[in-house]
Amino acid sequence: MSTDVRVIPANESSWAELAAVFGSRGAASVCFCQRYKLHPGEAFSKFPAEERAHRLRDQTHVGDPSAQATSGIVAYVGDEPAGWCAVEPRSAYVGLLRVYKVPWEGRNEDRLDDSVWAVTCILVRAGFRRQGVAYALARGAVEHARAGGARALEAYPMRTEAGEITWDEIHVGAERIFAAAGMTEVSRPGRRRLVMRIDF
Repeated sequence: MSTDVRVIPANESSWAELAAVFGSRGAASVCFCQRYKLHPGEAFSKFPAEERAHRLRDQTHVGDPSAQATSGIVAYVGDEPAGWCAVEPRSAYVGLLRVYKVPWEGRNEDRLDDSVWAVTCILVRAGFRRQGVAYALARGAVEHARAGGARALEAYPMRTEAGEITWDEIHVGAERIFAAAGMTEVSRPGRRRLVMRIDF
């Protein structure tokens, strides 16, 4: 496990470095972290990957360290961009509010509460896995949310011991990385899915 992992807000990164994390193959290079950002009436089939990349670039404000907000954080191993984590106010994830049941089942939550932040994706670049990057991103998400004035931070990870997990499913992160960052289980809406949270 690498000890040389640093995490910065995405707006302090460059688009070239963030794009390198998403790569040119696989699900990440097609999604560009827009799964939970789709508005009513939108579908992946309606706009190309280039448009999704453009949206991510706008949402992160990459290359603008003075930006008041960004939609995530970027991890580096040495000087190499190695990972991405989507973390911002939960209400910013339009699709999460409308379509996905996991965060809400069995809970009485104000979906529009901007003081609760959420992690919806953790991505580690090929070649940098098993070096502690995901753990660093989970810890970084906690600190980023706290610094941004969040009242709480949630994540919706997979329980990897519950069965076979594909790379496409694990984009939400694994339970153990959030537990190591101080988050605890709030609910278990499915056999393989958890809601985890830390209150500040």
